[in-house]
Amino acid sequence: MLTMSNAISVDALHAWELLPDDLIFLIFNHLPACVLIKASEVCKRWHRIAQDEFLWRDLLILDWKVPPNTRLPLKVGSWRQEYKRLFFHAPLVESEVLDDHSDQVLHVSYSHNGQLFATSSKDCHIKVWQSDYPAYRKFNVHMKNLNWKYTQFSQFNQNDTLLLVSGVYDGPFNFFGEIAVFTISPDSFQLLNRVRNDPFDVFGTWYNETCLISGNLLRLGHLNSSCYLWLNRAMRSPQATGDPFLRLFNFRNRNASSVRTIQVAKCQRKGQECNATNCCCGKCDETPAPVLEASGGDGDRLFIFTTGTKCCSPHQIGIKRILEADTAHLSSQRLKPELKGNDDMVDGAKFDAPDHLIEMHGHIIGMCLSQDNRYLYVNSRPWPQGAEIQDPLNAPPIAQEIDIHVIDLWKMRDLGVCHRAHKAYTPNDECFFIFLDVSDLYVASGAEDHHGYLWDRHWGVCLQQYNHDDVVNCVAFNPCDSEVLVTVSDDNKVKIWRSRNRRKLLASTRL
Repeated sequence: MLTMSNAISVDALHAWELLPDDLIFLIFNHLPACVLIKASEVCKRWHRIAQDEFLWRDLLILDWKVPPNTRLPLKVGSWRQEYKRLFFHAPLVESEVLDDHSDQVLHVSYSHNGQLFATSSKDCHIKVWQSDYPAYRKFNVHMKNLNWKYTQFSQFNQNDTLLLVSGVYDGPFNFFGEIAVFTISPDSFQLLNRVRNDPFDVFGTWYNETCLISGNLLRLGHLNSSCYLWLNRAMRSPQATGDPFLRLFNFRNRNASSVRTIQVAKCQRKGQECNATNCCCGKCDETPAPVLEASGGDGDRLFIFTTGTKCCSPHQIGIKRILEADTAHLSSQRLKPELKGNDDMVDGAKFDAPDHLIEMHGHIIGMCLSQDNRYLYVNSRPWPQGAEIQDPLNAPPIAQEIDIHVIDLWKMRDLGVCHRAHKAYTPNDECFFIFLDVSDLYVASGAEDHHGYLWDRHWGVCLQQYNHDDVVNCVAFNPCDSEVLVTVSDDNKVKIWRSRNRRKLLASTRL
């Protein structure tokens, strides 16, 4: 029997069917994304209207604070697809918490195949983890046996058969460091070599599959020193500290500065242009500048480091090209290990000079390379505008804000500040490293405000803040899957963050 209320319900249903598309669109335009998706499942007509690009463009602008005049990346098919990437495929959800370390966790690095990651800590352990779900510890070595104070940095070589571990000696001179090289196989993790490295914040880096670069600081007098960069073989006996076999560079440090945080980038060939994959800060549409004329073969490298000519704080990026032909010629030479001393090293002609020196006007606290090696991302705490340095031992005060600058290594210029949201509070004399990382789509960094941060490379907007209970020292993307990110903190914890997409897939495979 048809009652009055049932008749009204039927009439209301028919009224919805009679509404024009424009009016339904207007209603949909006021719905949040989750409700819009539910509405699209009601019928074919609503589904068709809910796919409208203008709806998803407006939602992207509203929910992710995207600038209204910004265009879609070149290889993105639709605004709906882009919204889905930011919401469903960015690593936003806490997945696992690893509390195996007993002290502050300072650094994390991934293997190139994405199967392993390594953590360094003030508990003096180097731990290697299997990047499964859930992640688990695969190897663990206590470096106190080598008279280390703590481990501070690690890096896998390109084929993931060796792990470089950098640490600080336990003794009265805290600027001394050492590099340990471990071999990695599915069932073993063995010490292969040890190399002196000072000052400790040189860190060390791989030059190629089998050679690594270390530092050696020599005092030359008041506020002046010399920093040798040595090319070392990885394959040596661990019984004694290894001797370098090739002196790569010798830089002179002035005003109490030093070479720090060294990295090596592969040189790119001419003719490659920016695209949506390697785009940084949405600057793809800028008029391309000439690429370095010195570009050579695939074997050429850029040696990158932090330094400073004005004061003791690292405020400049130094870049020196390593030509493949030069290293092939020099590698046949064997410098005597006893070649030390500085009697004939004061002559300026004996020192190498950077090919490029890029001023950051602040204290540099972290660097990382984009996966294609075109861009260098730099964490920097800026000085006050127009600050003057009177005493090289007293750098200007640094801001609490951390700026992420991006340097185009093809054009050798600073593209400016692309991201700013994270904080740091320590003064100049207590400032420590905050490491960042970059994937093909995202940029992430630690911070002193108990959060890690995630930004989108194209839109430049902050997508997520990762909660910790203390300073977040380092972040690392899985290089094979940008939907997975690891953060490490002074709260002794290692946290793994995954996308909603990854969590859904992992949940379905465990059923």
